[in-house]
Amino acid sequence: QLVESGGGSVQAGGSLRLSCAAPGYRYDTYCMGWFRQAPGKAREGIAVIDSDGDTAYAESMKDRFTISVDNAKNTLYLQMNSLKPEDTATYYCAAGKNCPYCSGGYCYATYWGQGTQVTVS
Repeated sequence: QLVESGGGSVQAGGSLRLSCAAPGYRYDTYCMGWFRQAPGKAREGIAVIDSDGDTAYAESMKDRFTISVDNAKNTLYLQMNSLKPEDTATYYCAAGKNCPYCSGGYCYATYWGQGTQVTVS
């Protein structure tokens, strides 16, 4: 089970760091990712990190968001800087032997967290 934390309310320009813990998982054998879904909008991908530590980002977010993983703690992170009101959404972590991805307005992963709310005002 994936459990996100670190969401909350922040003013525009602020920062948040989201965490995703999964006791019992070995993150170094999975591809992990962060996704988000705003009200009335489709879920979208933010970034993924594979078992080799290679990362990929959505073009619109790569300058402000950073994905990382602490394998010793089995914890995935998303550092979000210079937050904007349009970043308001529920943020989800995801995992799988194959990298989670989005296509045709849907996102696919073997495992999903329950989501954590981020509100930027």
